Amino acid sequence: MSTIVSCKTQQKALITDGSELVQIANNFSFTEGPASDKNGDVYFTDQPNNKILKWNHADNSISTFMESSGRANGLYFDNNENLLAAADDKNELWRIHKTGEIDTLITDFEGKKLNGPNDIWVDTKGGIYFTDPYYQREYWTRTEADIKEKNVYYISPGLKNITIVAKGLTQPNGIIGTPDGKLLYVADIGNKKTYSYSIQKDGTLSDRKLFTDMGSDGMTIDNKGNIYLTGDGVTIFSSKGELLKNIPINEDWTANVTFGGKKQDVLFITAMGSVYTLQMNVRGVRY
Repeated sequence: MSTIVSCKTQQKALITDGSELVQIANNFSFTEGPASDKNGDVYFTDQPNNKILKWNHADNSISTFMESSGRANGLYFDNNENLLAAADDKNELWRIHKTGEIDTLITDFEGKKLNGPNDIWVDTKGGIYFTDPYYQREYWTRTEADIKEKNVYYISPGLKNITIVAKGLTQPNGIIGTPDGKLLYVADIGNKKTYSYSIQKDGTLSDRKLFTDMGSDGMTIDNKGNIYLTGDGVTIFSSKGELLKNIPINEDWTANVTFGGKKQDVLFITAMGSVYTLQMNVRGVRY
């Protein structure tokens, strides 16, 4: 069980004094997959409308980055500033260059169609972890998975090899790693649990431990090592699994969260048809 830490000092340390949740826009169908670039701008998806959008932190504006985005869900920037996308339309993983050119990195595993890549994390060496649950989509012609297990996969640096690194999960979804590359967190939303794994030098995972009895859609991490889970708003846990705070969002579902802004201290939240920001005292760890 998670230990509740209700100390006001700890809560103040997370969120800037006087900061309020700001709804930036609410004119989308279902927002997902926020990922910040080095400038602090955040890219996110509107999956039903098949678009990738961009939030410009400088003027708080939103523009369309890509139409026909492969029904992209989760996003993450690789170490060369290309945008990786879990392209759900054909169950692929894409690499989108700044020019808009698309490389399809993977579409199957050992001759079987992937279930539907969902969320992505990139390690310091450029290796790519992604979750592969199965959510039946109305735009698919198939009605069942080729791969019965819902796994976590690792694509080694240079796209040389792909392996299953985590099994025994009901519906793996959110994924995030620590900046030192030592720990990987995987949310099994189907089993309402989140686990931590030790990352080995070759990218394989070991020493699975229960982090908390709560699953998550998307997730992120801050510079204090706190883990942010989503679903019923945003719930923040310390690195020891202590429940620190819940940020309520007035939406039926909160899908994902990341840090953006020039100083990586703006919490950017996707929830149903809306996107929100919240000024934080902590910051993201990607850049």
